[in-house]
Amino acid sequence: MSTSIIAYLLTGLIGGLLGIGLFELIRRSSGATKKAQEDEQARQAILNAQREAENIVKEAKLEAKDLLLRSKEESEKEQKAKMVEFASVEKRLHQRDEAIEKRITVIDKRDSEAQKRDLELSKREEKLLAKEAACLRVEKEHREALERIAGITADEAKKLLIQEMESQARLEAVGHTKRTLEEARENADREAREIITNSIQRVVRDYVSESTISVVPIPNDAMKGRIIGREGRNIRAIEAATGIDLIIDETPEAVIVSGFDPLRREIAKVSLERLMQDGRIHPTRIEEIVEKVKVDIDKLMYEEAEKIIFELGLSDFHPELIKVLGRLKYRTSYGQNNLYHSREAAYICGIMASELGLDVKLARRGALLHDIGKAVSHEEEGPHAMLGAEIAKKYGESEKIVNAIAGHHEQVEPICPESVLVAAAEALSAARPGARREALETYVKRLEKLESLATTIKGVQKAYAIQAGREIRVIVRQEDITDAESFQLSRDLAKKIEQELTYPGTIRVTVIRESRYVEYAK
Repeated sequence: MSTSIIAYLLTGLIGGLLGIGLFELIRRSSGATKKAQEDEQARQAILNAQREAENIVKEAKLEAKDLLLRSKEESEKEQKAKMVEFASVEKRLHQRDEAIEKRITVIDKRDSEAQKRDLELSKREEKLLAKEAACLRVEKEHREALERIAGITADEAKKLLIQEMESQARLEAVGHTKRTLEEARENADREAREIITNSIQRVVRDYVSESTISVVPIPNDAMKGRIIGREGRNIRAIEAATGIDLIIDETPEAVIVSGFDPLRREIAKVSLERLMQDGRIHPTRIEEIVEKVKVDIDKLMYEEAEKIIFELGLSDFHPELIKVLGRLKYRTSYGQNNLYHSREAAYICGIMASELGLDVKLARRGALLHDIGKAVSHEEEGPHAMLGAEIAKKYGESEKIVNAIAGHHEQVEPICPESVLVAAAEALSAARPGARREALETYVKRLEKLESLATTIKGVQKAYAIQAGREIRVIVRQEDITDAESFQLSRDLAKKIEQELTYPGTIRVTVIRESRYVEYAK
Protein backbone atom coordinates (compact mmCIF):
# COMPACT_ATOMS: atom_id res chain seq x y z
CA MET A 1 0.00 0.00 0.00
CA SER A 2 2.79 2.57 0.92
CA THR A 3 4.72 1.42 -2.14
CA SER A 4 1.86 2.53 -4.46
CA ILE A 5 1.69 6.01 -2.87
CA ILE A 6 5.43 6.46 -3.22
CA ALA A 7 5.16 5.40 -6.86
CA TYR A 8 2.48 8.01 -7.56
CA LEU A 9 4.51 10.73 -5.84
CA LEU A 10 7.56 9.82 -7.83
CA THR A 11 5.50 9.94 -11.01
CA GLY A 12 4.30 13.48 -10.19
CA LEU A 13 7.80 14.69 -9.38
CA ILE A 14 9.16 13.17 -12.54
CA GLY A 15 6.39 14.88 -14.55
CA GLY A 16 7.20 18.25 -12.95
CA LEU A 17 10.87 17.86 -13.64
CA LEU A 18 10.13 16.94 -17.21
CA GLY A 19 7.96 20.09 -17.60
CA ILE A 20 10.72 22.27 -16.16
CA GLY A 21 13.25 20.73 -18.43
CA LEU A 22 10.99 21.16 -21.40
CA PHE A 23 10.43 24.79 -20.52
CA GLU A 24 14.13 25.45 -20.17
CA LEU A 25 14.80 23.81 -23.46
CA ILE A 26 12.16 25.87 -25.21
CA ARG A 27 13.39 29.02 -23.57
CA ARG A 28 16.97 28.58 -24.63
CA SER A 29 16.15 27.65 -28.21
CA SER A 30 13.80 30.58 -28.87
CA GLY A 31 14.93 33.93 -30.07
CA ALA A 32 14.82 37.27 -28.24
CA THR A 33 11.67 38.23 -29.99
CA LYS A 34 9.75 35.29 -28.64
CA LYS A 35 11.22 35.36 -25.17
CA ALA A 36 8.21 36.87 -23.49
CA GLN A 37 5.86 34.54 -25.25
CA GLU A 38 8.02 31.64 -24.47
CA ASP A 39 8.27 32.67 -20.83
CA GLU A 40 4.51 32.85 -20.68
CA GLN A 41 4.20 29.49 -22.30
CA ALA A 42 6.81 28.12 -19.98
CA ARG A 43 5.00 29.51 -16.99
CA GLN A 44 1.73 28.06 -18.26
CA ALA A 45 3.47 24.72 -18.83
CA ILE A 46 4.89 24.81 -15.31
CA LEU A 47 1.47 25.58 -13.91
CA ASN A 48 -0.07 22.79 -15.94
CA ALA A 49 2.64 20.45 -14.80
CA GLN A 50 2.12 21.47 -11.18
CA ARG A 51 -1.64 21.01 -11.49
CA GLU A 52 -1.12 17.61 -13.14
CA ALA A 53 1.30 16.61 -10.40
CA GLU A 54 -1.18 17.66 -7.75
CA ASN A 55 -3.93 15.66 -9.47
CA ILE A 56 -1.66 12.59 -9.64
CA VAL A 57 -0.81 12.94 -5.94
CA LYS A 58 -4.52 13.22 -5.07
CA GLU A 59 -5.37 10.19 -7.14
CA ALA A 60 -2.51 8.28 -5.53
CA LYS A 61 -3.76 9.17 -2.08
CA LEU A 62 -7.31 8.12 -2.96
CA GLU A 63 -6.10 4.84 -4.43
CA ALA A 64 -3.95 4.22 -1.36
CA LYS A 65 -6.97 4.75 0.88
CA ASP A 66 -8.99 2.28 -1.24
CA LEU A 67 -6.24 -0.30 -1.03
CA LEU A 68 -6.01 0.17 2.71
CA LEU A 69 -9.77 -0.34 3.13
CA ARG A 70 -9.80 -3.42 0.95
CA SER A 71 -6.84 -4.91 2.83
CA LYS A 72 -8.57 -4.28 6.12
CA GLU A 73 -11.78 -5.96 4.91
CA GLU A 74 -9.88 -9.00 3.60
CA SER A 75 -7.95 -9.39 6.86
CA GLU A 76 -11.20 -9.20 8.83
CA LYS A 77 -12.75 -11.90 6.60
CA GLU A 78 -9.72 -14.15 7.06
CA GLN A 79 -9.82 -13.65 10.78
CA LYS A 80 -13.53 -14.56 10.89
CA ALA A 81 -12.90 -17.72 8.79
CA LYS A 82 -10.07 -18.75 11.08
CA MET A 83 -12.22 -18.20 14.11
CA VAL A 84 -14.92 -20.45 12.60
CA GLU A 85 -12.34 -23.09 11.78
CA PHE A 86 -10.85 -22.90 15.27
CA ALA A 87 -14.33 -23.35 16.72
CA SER A 88 -14.93 -26.43 14.54
CA VAL A 89 -11.58 -27.98 15.51
CA GLU A 90 -12.23 -27.29 19.14
CA LYS A 91 -15.63 -28.98 18.84
CA ARG A 92 -14.10 -32.07 17.20
CA LEU A 93 -11.41 -32.30 19.85
CA HIS A 94 -14.02 -32.09 22.53
CA GLN A 95 -16.02 -34.90 20.91
CA ARG A 96 -12.88 -37.02 20.56
CA ASP A 97 -12.03 -36.53 24.20
CA GLU A 98 -15.51 -37.67 25.14
CA ALA A 99 -15.19 -40.79 22.94
CA ILE A 100 -11.80 -41.64 24.46
CA GLU A 101 -13.19 -41.30 27.94
CA LYS A 102 -16.02 -43.65 27.02
CA ARG A 103 -13.59 -46.20 25.57
CA ILE A 104 -11.40 -46.02 28.65
CA THR A 105 -14.46 -46.69 30.75
CA VAL A 106 -15.40 -49.72 28.60
CA ILE A 107 -11.82 -51.06 28.67
CA ASP A 108 -11.63 -50.71 32.42
CA LYS A 109 -14.88 -52.60 32.68
CA ARG A 110 -13.56 -55.33 30.37
CA ASP A 111 -10.31 -55.58 32.33
CA SER A 112 -12.20 -56.13 35.52
CA GLU A 113 -14.37 -58.76 33.85
CA ALA A 114 -11.27 -60.44 32.35
CA GLN A 115 -9.62 -60.61 35.76
CA LYS A 116 -12.72 -62.29 37.09
CA ARG A 117 -12.68 -64.79 34.20
CA ASP A 118 -8.96 -65.47 34.73
CA LEU A 119 -9.65 -66.30 38.34
CA GLU A 120 -12.44 -68.63 37.32
CA LEU A 121 -10.27 -70.26 34.60
CA SER A 122 -7.38 -70.78 37.00
CA LYS A 123 -9.74 -72.48 39.41
CA ARG A 124 -11.11 -74.68 36.62
CA GLU A 125 -7.56 -75.47 35.42
CA GLU A 126 -6.60 -76.61 38.89
CA LYS A 127 -9.66 -78.83 38.99
CA LEU A 128 -8.85 -80.26 35.51
CA LEU A 129 -5.24 -80.93 36.48
CA ALA A 130 -6.42 -82.74 39.52
CA LYS A 131 -8.86 -84.79 37.46
CA GLU A 132 -6.15 -85.51 34.83
CA ALA A 133 -3.78 -86.73 37.51
CA ALA A 134 -6.53 -88.95 38.87
CA CYS A 135 -7.24 -90.30 35.35
CA LEU A 136 -3.56 -91.02 34.79
CA ARG A 137 -3.39 -92.91 38.05
CA VAL A 138 -6.46 -94.90 37.13
CA GLU A 139 -5.12 -95.54 33.60
CA LYS A 140 -1.79 -96.68 35.00
CA GLU A 141 -3.47 -99.01 37.45
CA HIS A 142 -5.70 -100.34 34.67
CA ARG A 143 -2.71 -100.88 32.34
CA GLU A 144 -0.76 -102.64 35.07
CA ALA A 145 -3.75 -104.86 35.76
CA LEU A 146 -4.05 -105.68 32.00
CA GLU A 147 -0.32 -106.39 31.75
CA ARG A 148 -0.53 -108.75 34.77
CA ILE A 149 -3.48 -110.55 33.19
CA ALA A 150 -2.01 -110.71 29.65
CA GLY A 151 1.56 -111.39 30.76
CA ILE A 152 3.04 -108.80 28.30
CA THR A 153 3.80 -105.11 28.50
CA ALA A 154 1.99 -102.38 26.58
CA ASP A 155 4.98 -101.83 24.26
CA GLU A 156 5.09 -105.51 23.46
CA ALA A 157 1.36 -105.52 22.76
CA LYS A 158 1.82 -102.53 20.42
CA LYS A 159 4.61 -104.31 18.56
CA LEU A 160 2.49 -107.45 18.19
CA LEU A 161 -0.44 -105.42 16.92
CA ILE A 162 1.75 -103.53 14.45
CA GLN A 163 3.31 -106.77 13.22
CA GLU A 164 -0.09 -108.35 12.74
CA MET A 165 -1.36 -105.29 10.85
CA GLU A 166 1.77 -105.21 8.69
CA SER A 167 1.43 -108.93 7.95
CA GLN A 168 -2.22 -108.52 6.96
CA ALA A 169 -1.38 -105.49 4.81
CA ARG A 170 1.41 -107.39 3.06
CA LEU A 171 -0.88 -110.35 2.41
CA GLU A 172 -3.54 -108.10 0.93
CA ALA A 173 -0.95 -106.21 -1.14
CA VAL A 174 0.60 -109.46 -2.36
CA GLY A 175 -2.81 -110.79 -3.35
CA HIS A 176 -3.70 -107.62 -5.21
CA THR A 177 -0.28 -107.50 -6.88
CA LYS A 178 -0.52 -111.15 -7.85
CA ARG A 179 -3.91 -110.68 -9.47
CA THR A 180 -2.69 -107.60 -11.35
CA LEU A 181 0.48 -109.35 -12.49
CA GLU A 182 -1.45 -112.42 -13.63
CA GLU A 183 -3.79 -110.30 -15.72
CA ALA A 184 -0.89 -108.33 -17.20
CA ARG A 185 1.14 -111.50 -17.74
CA GLU A 186 -1.68 -113.17 -19.66
CA ASN A 187 -1.92 -110.28 -22.10
CA ALA A 188 1.84 -109.72 -22.28
CA ASP A 189 2.62 -113.42 -22.78
CA ARG A 190 0.13 -113.69 -25.63
CA GLU A 191 1.53 -110.65 -27.43
CA ALA A 192 5.14 -111.62 -26.69
CA ARG A 193 4.59 -115.11 -28.11
CA GLU A 194 3.23 -113.65 -31.32
CA ILE A 195 6.13 -111.20 -31.69
CA ILE A 196 8.78 -113.81 -30.85
CA THR A 197 7.22 -116.45 -33.11
CA ASN A 198 7.03 -114.06 -36.03
CA SER A 199 10.60 -112.90 -35.43
CA ILE A 200 12.02 -116.43 -35.33
CA GLN A 201 10.02 -117.55 -38.37
CA ARG A 202 11.34 -114.64 -40.39
CA VAL A 203 14.97 -115.26 -39.36
CA VAL A 204 15.90 -118.93 -39.30
CA ARG A 205 19.42 -119.73 -40.46
CA ASP A 206 21.42 -122.94 -40.68
CA TYR A 207 24.71 -123.20 -38.86
CA VAL A 208 27.71 -125.29 -39.76
CA SER A 209 28.66 -127.27 -36.67
CA GLU A 210 32.37 -126.85 -36.10
CA SER A 211 34.28 -129.43 -34.09
CA THR A 212 37.76 -129.32 -32.68
CA ILE A 213 39.33 -130.92 -35.74
CA SER A 214 39.61 -130.16 -39.46
CA VAL A 215 40.53 -132.58 -42.21
CA VAL A 216 42.89 -131.45 -45.00
CA PRO A 217 42.83 -133.67 -48.09
CA ILE A 218 46.20 -134.42 -49.70
CA PRO A 219 46.84 -135.59 -53.26
CA ASN A 220 48.78 -138.72 -52.26
CA ASP A 221 50.47 -140.42 -49.37
CA ALA A 222 53.87 -139.24 -50.54
CA MET A 223 52.85 -135.74 -49.57
CA LYS A 224 52.58 -136.93 -45.94
CA GLY A 225 56.31 -137.56 -45.91
CA ARG A 226 57.05 -134.11 -47.25
CA ILE A 227 54.76 -132.55 -44.63
CA ILE A 228 56.56 -134.46 -41.88
CA GLY A 229 59.98 -133.55 -43.27
CA ARG A 230 63.39 -134.88 -42.36
CA GLU A 231 63.29 -136.07 -38.74
CA GLY A 232 59.89 -134.32 -38.39
CA ARG A 233 61.24 -130.79 -38.74
CA ASN A 234 58.47 -129.61 -41.09
CA ILE A 235 55.59 -130.81 -38.95
CA ARG A 236 57.24 -129.31 -35.85
CA ALA A 237 57.65 -125.98 -37.68
CA ILE A 238 53.96 -125.98 -38.69
CA GLU A 239 52.84 -126.79 -35.14
CA ALA A 240 55.15 -124.13 -33.67
CA ALA A 241 54.00 -121.44 -36.13
CA THR A 242 50.27 -122.13 -35.78
CA GLY A 243 49.91 -123.55 -32.25
CA ILE A 244 47.91 -126.49 -33.69
CA ASP A 245 48.56 -130.25 -33.63
CA LEU A 246 48.85 -132.14 -36.93
CA ILE A 247 47.77 -135.77 -36.78
CA ILE A 248 49.19 -137.89 -39.59
CA ASP A 249 48.01 -141.48 -39.22
CA GLU A 250 46.88 -144.30 -41.42
CA THR A 251 43.95 -142.29 -42.79
CA PRO A 252 44.48 -142.32 -46.57
CA GLU A 253 45.03 -139.03 -48.36
CA ALA A 254 44.13 -136.88 -45.33
CA VAL A 255 45.85 -134.91 -42.57
CA ILE A 256 43.94 -134.05 -39.39
CA VAL A 257 44.36 -130.55 -37.97
CA SER A 258 43.46 -130.62 -34.25
CA GLY A 259 42.98 -127.70 -31.86
CA PHE A 260 40.44 -125.97 -29.68
CA ASP A 261 41.02 -122.52 -31.22
CA PRO A 262 39.03 -122.34 -34.50
CA LEU A 263 41.07 -119.35 -35.72
CA ARG A 264 44.41 -121.13 -35.30
CA ARG A 265 42.94 -124.27 -36.80
CA GLU A 266 41.78 -122.32 -39.86
CA ILE A 267 45.20 -120.67 -40.23
CA ALA A 268 46.89 -124.08 -40.04
CA LYS A 269 44.47 -125.60 -42.54
CA VAL A 270 44.85 -122.81 -45.14
CA SER A 271 48.62 -122.70 -44.64
CA LEU A 272 48.91 -126.46 -45.21
CA GLU A 273 46.80 -126.23 -48.38
CA ARG A 274 48.99 -123.41 -49.75
CA LEU A 275 52.18 -125.26 -48.91
CA MET A 276 50.95 -128.31 -50.81
CA GLN A 277 50.04 -126.11 -53.82
CA ASP A 278 53.41 -124.34 -53.72
CA GLY A 279 55.34 -127.58 -53.33
CA ARG A 280 58.15 -125.94 -51.33
CA ILE A 281 57.82 -127.27 -47.80
CA HIS A 282 60.59 -126.33 -45.39
CA PRO A 283 60.69 -124.40 -42.07
CA THR A 284 61.47 -120.99 -43.59
CA ARG A 285 58.77 -121.29 -46.22
CA ILE A 286 56.33 -122.55 -43.61
CA GLU A 287 56.84 -119.43 -41.48
CA GLU A 288 56.38 -117.16 -44.53
CA ILE A 289 53.15 -118.89 -45.59
CA VAL A 290 51.74 -118.83 -42.07
CA GLU A 291 52.37 -115.09 -41.72
CA LYS A 292 50.73 -114.39 -45.10
CA VAL A 293 47.75 -116.56 -44.18
CA LYS A 294 47.33 -114.68 -40.90
CA VAL A 295 47.17 -111.38 -42.82
CA ASP A 296 44.69 -112.84 -45.32
CA ILE A 297 42.52 -114.31 -42.54
CA ASP A 298 42.46 -110.94 -40.76
CA LYS A 299 41.37 -109.29 -44.01
CA LEU A 300 38.76 -112.01 -44.56
CA MET A 301 37.36 -111.52 -41.03
CA TYR A 302 37.20 -107.75 -41.50
CA GLU A 303 35.40 -108.13 -44.84
CA GLU A 304 32.96 -110.64 -43.37
CA ALA A 305 32.14 -108.26 -40.51
CA GLU A 306 31.68 -105.36 -42.96
CA LYS A 307 29.39 -107.51 -45.08
CA ILE A 308 27.14 -108.35 -42.11
CA ILE A 309 27.08 -104.69 -40.99
CA PHE A 310 25.96 -103.72 -44.49
CA GLU A 311 23.30 -106.44 -44.52
CA LEU A 312 21.85 -105.08 -41.28
CA GLY A 313 21.75 -101.53 -42.62
CA LEU A 314 24.15 -100.18 -39.97
CA SER A 315 27.11 -97.81 -40.26
CA ASP A 316 29.62 -95.62 -38.39
CA PHE A 317 31.59 -98.43 -36.75
CA HIS A 318 35.14 -97.84 -35.57
CA PRO A 319 37.59 -99.85 -37.73
CA GLU A 320 39.09 -101.55 -34.67
CA LEU A 321 35.59 -102.53 -33.53
CA ILE A 322 34.95 -104.11 -36.94
CA LYS A 323 38.18 -106.11 -36.54
CA VAL A 324 37.07 -107.40 -33.14
CA LEU A 325 33.63 -108.28 -34.54
CA GLY A 326 35.23 -110.14 -37.45
CA ARG A 327 37.20 -112.34 -35.04
CA LEU A 328 33.89 -113.89 -33.98
CA LYS A 329 33.82 -115.70 -37.36
CA TYR A 330 36.20 -118.26 -35.88
CA ARG A 331 34.67 -118.38 -32.42
CA THR A 332 31.98 -120.88 -31.51
CA SER A 333 29.74 -121.54 -28.52
CA TYR A 334 28.34 -125.07 -28.25
CA GLY A 335 28.96 -125.48 -31.97
CA GLN A 336 27.17 -122.20 -32.85
CA ASN A 337 29.24 -119.71 -34.81
CA ASN A 338 29.35 -116.50 -32.75
CA LEU A 339 29.39 -114.10 -35.70
CA TYR A 340 26.37 -115.65 -37.38
CA HIS A 341 24.67 -115.99 -34.00
CA SER A 342 25.17 -112.22 -33.51
CA ARG A 343 23.77 -111.55 -36.98
CA GLU A 344 20.70 -113.67 -36.31
CA ALA A 345 20.16 -112.04 -32.90
CA ALA A 346 20.40 -108.62 -34.60
CA TYR A 347 17.70 -109.58 -37.11
CA ILE A 348 15.41 -110.96 -34.38
CA CYS A 349 15.99 -107.94 -32.15
CA GLY A 350 15.29 -105.52 -35.01
CA ILE A 351 11.99 -107.24 -35.84
CA MET A 352 10.84 -107.16 -32.21
CA ALA A 353 11.86 -103.49 -31.89
CA SER A 354 9.88 -102.68 -35.03
CA GLU A 355 6.80 -104.48 -33.67
CA LEU A 356 7.06 -102.57 -30.39
CA GLY A 357 7.74 -99.18 -31.98
CA LEU A 358 11.30 -98.86 -30.60
CA ASP A 359 14.59 -97.79 -32.20
CA VAL A 360 15.30 -100.58 -34.73
CA LYS A 361 18.88 -99.52 -35.56
CA LEU A 362 19.79 -99.21 -31.90
CA ALA A 363 18.35 -102.67 -31.19
CA ARG A 364 20.19 -104.25 -34.15
CA ARG A 365 23.46 -102.58 -33.26
CA GLY A 366 23.30 -103.74 -29.63
CA ALA A 367 22.42 -107.31 -30.64
CA LEU A 368 25.17 -107.45 -33.26
CA LEU A 369 27.82 -106.34 -30.76
CA HIS A 370 26.50 -108.22 -27.72
CA ASP A 371 29.08 -111.05 -27.95
CA ILE A 372 32.19 -109.12 -29.05
CA GLY A 373 33.68 -109.85 -25.62
CA LYS A 374 34.02 -113.51 -26.68
CA ALA A 375 36.63 -112.42 -29.23
CA VAL A 376 39.00 -111.61 -26.35
CA SER A 377 37.55 -113.71 -23.50
CA HIS A 378 40.23 -116.39 -24.03
CA GLU A 379 42.92 -113.73 -23.64
CA GLU A 380 41.55 -111.60 -20.77
CA GLU A 381 39.91 -112.40 -17.44
CA GLY A 382 36.28 -111.56 -16.77
CA PRO A 383 32.78 -112.22 -18.11
CA HIS A 384 32.52 -111.76 -21.86
CA ALA A 385 29.58 -109.35 -21.43
CA MET A 386 31.65 -106.94 -19.33
CA LEU A 387 34.68 -107.31 -21.61
CA GLY A 388 32.48 -106.53 -24.60
CA ALA A 389 31.04 -103.47 -22.88
CA GLU A 390 34.54 -102.15 -22.20
CA ILE A 391 35.52 -102.65 -25.85
CA ALA A 392 32.39 -100.89 -27.12
CA LYS A 393 32.94 -97.97 -24.75
CA LYS A 394 36.59 -97.76 -25.79
CA TYR A 395 35.64 -97.39 -29.46
CA GLY A 396 32.99 -94.72 -28.97
CA GLU A 397 29.71 -96.62 -28.80
CA SER A 398 26.78 -94.93 -27.04
CA GLU A 399 25.80 -95.53 -23.42
CA LYS A 400 22.73 -97.52 -24.46
CA ILE A 401 24.79 -99.87 -26.66
CA VAL A 402 27.31 -100.40 -23.84
CA ASN A 403 24.47 -101.16 -21.43
CA ALA A 404 22.85 -103.61 -23.88
CA ILE A 405 26.14 -105.51 -24.21
CA ALA A 406 26.87 -105.55 -20.48
CA GLY A 407 23.31 -106.50 -19.53
CA HIS A 408 22.48 -109.27 -22.00
CA HIS A 409 23.19 -111.85 -19.26
CA GLU A 410 21.56 -109.75 -16.50
CA GLN A 411 24.89 -108.67 -15.00
CA VAL A 412 23.79 -105.02 -14.99
CA GLU A 413 20.38 -103.37 -14.92
CA PRO A 414 18.98 -102.29 -18.32
CA ILE A 415 18.58 -98.55 -18.89
CA CYS A 416 16.38 -98.73 -22.00
CA PRO A 417 13.86 -101.13 -23.60
CA GLU A 418 16.33 -101.98 -26.37
CA SER A 419 18.70 -103.52 -23.80
CA VAL A 420 15.94 -105.91 -22.72
CA LEU A 421 15.24 -106.82 -26.35
CA VAL A 422 18.94 -107.58 -26.96
CA ALA A 423 18.96 -110.05 -24.05
CA ALA A 424 15.75 -111.66 -25.33
CA ALA A 425 17.00 -111.90 -28.93
CA GLU A 426 20.29 -113.42 -27.79
CA ALA A 427 18.45 -116.06 -25.77
CA LEU A 428 16.09 -116.82 -28.67
CA SER A 429 18.92 -117.22 -31.16
CA ALA A 430 20.88 -119.46 -28.80
CA ALA A 431 17.98 -121.52 -27.48
CA ARG A 432 15.92 -122.22 -30.60
CA PRO A 433 16.04 -125.88 -31.78
CA GLY A 434 19.07 -126.66 -33.92
CA ALA A 435 20.97 -123.50 -33.05
CA ARG A 436 23.52 -125.05 -30.72
CA ARG A 437 25.05 -128.45 -30.69
CA GLU A 438 25.69 -130.08 -27.35
CA ALA A 439 24.86 -133.63 -26.33
CA LEU A 440 21.82 -133.67 -24.07
CA GLU A 441 23.40 -136.16 -21.72
CA THR A 442 26.54 -134.01 -21.34
CA TYR A 443 24.46 -130.88 -20.81
CA VAL A 444 22.28 -132.49 -18.12
CA LYS A 445 25.27 -133.98 -16.32
CA ARG A 446 27.00 -130.62 -16.22
CA LEU A 447 23.94 -128.93 -14.69
CA GLU A 448 23.46 -131.79 -12.19
CA LYS A 449 27.11 -131.56 -11.18
CA LEU A 450 26.75 -127.79 -10.72
CA GLU A 451 23.71 -128.21 -8.47
CA SER A 452 25.27 -131.08 -6.50
CA LEU A 453 28.34 -128.96 -5.68
CA ALA A 454 26.03 -126.46 -3.97
CA THR A 455 23.76 -128.93 -2.16
CA THR A 456 26.70 -130.66 -0.50
CA ILE A 457 27.47 -127.49 1.47
CA LYS A 458 26.04 -127.39 4.98
CA GLY A 459 23.07 -125.05 5.39
CA VAL A 460 22.03 -125.14 1.72
CA GLN A 461 18.36 -126.00 1.29
CA LYS A 462 18.01 -125.98 -2.51
CA ALA A 463 20.09 -125.12 -5.57
CA TYR A 464 18.95 -124.38 -9.11
CA ALA A 465 21.11 -124.08 -12.23
CA ILE A 466 19.54 -121.55 -14.61
CA GLN A 467 20.37 -119.73 -17.86
CA ALA A 468 21.85 -122.88 -19.42
CA GLY A 469 24.30 -123.23 -16.57
CA ARG A 470 25.50 -119.62 -16.61
CA GLU A 471 24.04 -118.98 -13.13
CA ILE A 472 23.33 -121.04 -10.03
CA ARG A 473 20.92 -119.82 -7.37
CA VAL A 474 21.40 -121.25 -3.91
CA ILE A 475 18.68 -121.00 -1.24
CA VAL A 476 20.01 -121.38 2.32
CA ARG A 477 18.19 -121.99 5.59
CA GLN A 478 17.84 -118.81 7.59
CA GLU A 479 18.29 -120.50 10.95
CA ASP A 480 21.55 -122.20 9.91
CA ILE A 481 23.40 -119.42 8.06
CA THR A 482 23.75 -115.70 8.77
CA ASP A 483 24.10 -112.93 6.19
CA ALA A 484 27.87 -112.80 6.66
CA GLU A 485 28.11 -116.58 6.26
CA SER A 486 25.97 -116.34 3.10
CA PHE A 487 28.53 -113.97 1.60
CA GLN A 488 31.36 -116.35 2.46
CA LEU A 489 29.36 -119.29 1.08
CA SER A 490 29.03 -117.60 -2.32
CA ARG A 491 32.80 -117.10 -2.51
CA ASP A 492 33.57 -120.65 -1.40
CA LEU A 493 31.12 -122.11 -3.92
CA ALA A 494 32.60 -120.05 -6.74
CA LYS A 495 36.09 -121.34 -5.91
CA LYS A 496 34.76 -124.91 -5.72
CA ILE A 497 33.16 -124.60 -9.16
CA GLU A 498 36.40 -123.23 -10.63
CA GLN A 499 38.34 -126.18 -9.24
CA GLU A 500 35.97 -129.05 -10.08
CA LEU A 501 34.05 -128.04 -13.22
CA THR A 502 34.96 -127.34 -16.84
CA TYR A 503 32.63 -124.78 -18.41
CA PRO A 504 32.64 -122.03 -21.05
CA GLY A 505 32.56 -118.39 -19.99
CA THR A 506 31.61 -117.57 -16.39
CA ILE A 507 29.07 -118.85 -13.86
CA ARG A 508 27.25 -116.43 -11.59
CA VAL A 509 26.68 -117.63 -8.01
CA THR A 510 23.65 -116.10 -6.24
CA VAL A 511 22.96 -116.99 -2.58
CA ILE A 512 19.44 -116.24 -1.30
CA ARG A 513 18.61 -116.00 2.39
CA GLU A 514 15.09 -114.89 3.26
CA SER A 515 12.62 -114.81 6.14
CA ARG A 516 9.15 -116.31 5.80
CA TYR A 517 6.19 -116.10 8.18
CA VAL A 518 3.30 -118.48 7.63
CA GLU A 519 -0.06 -118.48 9.36
CA TYR A 520 -3.10 -120.66 8.69
CA ALA A 521 -6.73 -119.53 8.81
CA LYS A 522 -8.90 -122.15 10.51
